[in-house]
Amino acid sequence: MAAALKLHRTVGRRRAARFLAEGPNLVETASRRGLVSEVFATEAALDRFGSMLVDVPVHVVTERAAKALSETVTPVGLVAVCEVPQVTLAEVLSSAPRLVSVAVGISEPGNAGTLIRIADAMGAGAVVLAGHSVDPYNGKCLRASTGSIFSIPVVEEPDAAAAVAALHEAGLRTLATTVDGELDLDAAESLLGEPTAWVFGPESQGLPADVATLAQHRVRIPMPGNAESLNVAAAAAICMYQSARAGRLGSRH
Repeated sequence: MAAALKLHRTVGRRRAARFLAEGPNLVETASRRGLVSEVFATEAALDRFGSMLVDVPVHVVTERAAKALSETVTPVGLVAVCEVPQVTLAEVLSSAPRLVSVAVGISEPGNAGTLIRIADAMGAGAVVLAGHSVDPYNGKCLRASTGSIFSIPVVEEPDAAAAVAALHEAGLRTLATTVDGELDLDAAESLLGEPTAWVFGPESQGLPADVATLAQHRVRIPMPGNAESLNVAAAAAICMYQSARAGRLGSRH
């Protein structure tokens, strides 16, 4: 229990290469991936969700202990200690992905988790969290991903420029979203049938100039309304959908 409590902090997760998954959805999806090493559950949670806890050690805990392990307002009393999946960018690229989402400097865990969920929904081969981005195994990020973090490889790459260069060298067309891009998304549609890596930056500062210039094209999303910018997850949803659509249309010919 004491070791599990340390996993609330990023430093504890990194040292142990473990994280906490809370609630039946996350615990079940992590279990299907074989990532669960042990589970803490109240008697009530065990009655409700015991059928999904197969071949893993289960520790029955009090409601008070379960609350200490929880990061939610209304805990359900089910928390699993999971192993962090180990995946590198080189391993991802060896599978020749056709669509990759790269998020640079995303510090808000809800945005990062939503971006992972979008990439999974659109059939992307991986998500790269580049630069000084949030820990994807932060509880809020896990919950925002709604389990997609267990369905798609998520790679952490501190050097954003090196990540974009590696994607380009692997044969993916690199497209960076910027408010002043030389192409608008409609004009870029003809490019999207090829393997593509979309590069997104935070809404507050946008992409660092050195990363944006590394991309083969800088793309702006047409916005006929009055809003000056889009939340990064909203921008990712629009761009990733366009790529997925281009892939579907291309497969029909």
